[in-house]
Amino acid sequence: MKRDAIREFFRRLAEANPTPTTELEFGTPFQLLVAVVLSAQATDKSVNLATRGLFAAAPTPEEMITLGEEGVASHIKTIGLYRNKAKNVVALSRLLLERHAGEVPANREALEALPGVGRKTANVVLNTVFRQPVMAVDTHIFRVANRTGLAPGKDVLAVEEALMKRVPKEYLLDAHHWLILHGRYVCTARKPRCPECVVRDLCEFRDKTA
Repeated sequence: MKRDAIREFFRRLAEANPTPTTELEFGTPFQLLVAVVLSAQATDKSVNLATRGLFAAAPTPEEMITLGEEGVASHIKTIGLYRNKAKNVVALSRLLLERHAGEVPANREALEALPGVGRKTANVVLNTVFRQPVMAVDTHIFRVANRTGLAPGKDVLAVEEALMKRVPKEYLLDAHHWLILHGRYVCTARKPRCPECVVRDLCEFRDKTA
């Protein structure tokens, strides 16, 4: 996709949704961090159903540690890999207290040093909480970037790097949310909803649905 088309691509997404944000429910940076860790291989909807009770019981790192692995697990057992995730949530809560006075750090290296936090999770937190212009590439964004010709890449890191170079600066801050929502609701995996797509004419996907 050429530069002018990319600019128009994001202009239309921005016009359709001027203030995009995550669909994960959270009240604090700590709660968003936990929610994103829990969202691995799970839907935002299922995570929200679980975290409403979890965050009511343990809204802070201190209370999460007090709740303990079994307590956390009891709240998130409807989510896949819940025992390992419970272990990570308690461990990261402990490290936040030990290393960062209980605050979520605003840099990638410190975030990725926490249990259960990889590059994508760190990027979600940096973008959503700290408003840094980074790109958290998940399966939806990977699909949209490749299918449309926006930023093709063989793996998530290649797509992330391509998007960081190709997305116009004025749209970079919110590009992650526009792309994930577009992939979740319009440019879906099995049957993309091309007739409803606001960027249909810009998209390079050959097998558009009628």
